Amino acid sequence: MKFLLKITGGLVALVVVVALGGVAYLMLAFPNVPPAATVTLEPTPDRLARGKYLSDHVTGCTSCHSERDWTRFSGPVKLDRIGVGGQEFLLGGAGAVYAKNITPAAIGSWTDGELQRAVTAGVSKDGTPLFPLMPYLHFGAMAADDMHAILAYVRSWQAIESQVKPRALTFPMSLIVRTIPAAGAPQPRPSPDDKVAYGKYVTAIALCSDCHSPIDDRGQPLPGMSFAGGLEFMETGYRVRSANITPDADTGIGSWTEQQFIDKFKAFETPSNAVLSEAERRQNTVMPMISYAGMTRDDLAAIFAYLRTQAPVVNRVAKFPDAQ
Repeated sequence: MKFLLKITGGLVALVVVVALGGVAYLMLAFPNVPPAATVTLEPTPDRLARGKYLSDHVTGCTSCHSERDWTRFSGPVKLDRIGVGGQEFLLGGAGAVYAKNITPAAIGSWTDGELQRAVTAGVSKDGTPLFPLMPYLHFGAMAADDMHAILAYVRSWQAIESQVKPRALTFPMSLIVRTIPAAGAPQPRPSPDDKVAYGKYVTAIALCSDCHSPIDDRGQPLPGMSFAGGLEFMETGYRVRSANITPDADTGIGSWTEQQFIDKFKAFETPSNAVLSEAERRQNTVMPMISYAGMTRDDLAAIFAYLRTQAPVVNRVAKFPDAQ
């Protein structure tokens, strides 16, 4: 009996040692990305204009990192709170993360290289690995000149102090997150003449797949369901599910024309400032339609062309389950 107890105790001790060794390895070896590059981003007028267009109307940097007014349609950005962070993003069993303050009040001491590494490789100035809700896995493949334009534009924002809650990742995600960051590999921006290739690029940096593809309880995309919708959000205070934007004619956008797709966005170029009623708030959208309405018609048409190349998926989505 004593012998069995000794064996059991030894096995438990071995498991503990192996577990501690694994944790130590994760803490020491990851995140495994190169040091921040030496980069200087000159805020030229052309670069700032391109950065403003991308951040405000395509990539979502402005809408994700600013306070939004959910009493109005599409939660427009509060213009006096641009970049202050604080938006909560619930991750199911993995916990919750909060958008960071990215005004110069918070990142003024960062070098341009450190800022670029955070956005394209997922590692903060102090070495903290970022959760990939900050879409560095997409932005790491963005054309370098587009990325530099966005970063220069963000640098131009007014400095605003704000307190943001620390993220709360549950185990084992608190360790897994260390393994996710990866060195960015910027790719050239395709020519707009190749409408589908250019549309794929714009779709990727606009993060359409991230919001319009359902995921499992571990946050992984469901196989065969890209762009099929159904991902649930709670930012408005009510449940909202993303639409199916595959070319399925019945449950997706297969019956839409290019013009209808463009008009869907451009209808909000001059938004109403009306305060929504309680019933209307139950059918509000988390999608920043007012921001996307500023996208050029050519970019919207390219996104539509790329979406038309996707496999149609039958998935009827109840977009506003709390509307009744």
